[in-house]
Amino acid sequence: MQFDLELDTSGLNCPLPLLRLKKSLQAMDSGQVVRVLATDPAAVLDFGVFLDQAGHQLLERTQADGTLTFWIRKA
Repeated sequence: MQFDLELDTSGLNCPLPLLRLKKSLQAMDSGQVVRVLATDPAAVLDFGVFLDQAGHQLLERTQADGTLTFWIRKA
């Protein structure tokens, strides 16, 4: 899947992955896609709640070898 920005939060724990995602989304235009790499299992819940509240769209989420990958489209 194509993306406009990649954000690697591997090795960071809650709340840092979410804070970095929020900061990245602020700098992006509506409709752009960010791919986020995370190793913190709490990112699934943190990102899910944030995306629901902010109106952004989770396009896909995968997990491989302990790394979660999220594709998120900015509202």
